[in-house]
Amino acid sequence: MKTSELIGPALDWAVAKCEGFNAEWDDVFEDFWLEMGLRKYTRLGNYQPSEKWEQAGPIIERECIATYASGACSVAPKNPDYWVAEILDTAEMITQFGPTPLIAAMRAYVASKLGDEVEIPSELQP
Repeated sequence: MKTSELIGPALDWAVAKCEGFNAEWDDVFEDFWLEMGLRKYTRLGNYQPSEKWEQAGPIIERECIATYASGACSVAPKNPDYWVAEILDTAEMITQFGPTPLIAAMRAYVASKLGDEVEIPSELQP
């Protein structure tokens, strides 16, 4: 799946992968369980950096991700990708767009770590 199209649980799963969390599918709960180190587990549904500032904020700060409204912001209701996020990866500026600053920032983070295409588990495919 294109990184620029990731959204919701698929984007959150990709961010978790970038953060080094292990994810195991649980048929009973029909959700991924993330191993976050030191025997700490959480459901993917509880890990939503594409929606929760308290989870995305540390990533944005650590990775120095810049977010801003694009020039199309004045027509925001008509343009679903009016937020821009940029991250400098070695000598290359990676730019991603999204309907919210967090979605744009997390797409940029995933693109910087995993590239323009991400293999998403079938359970998270649209």
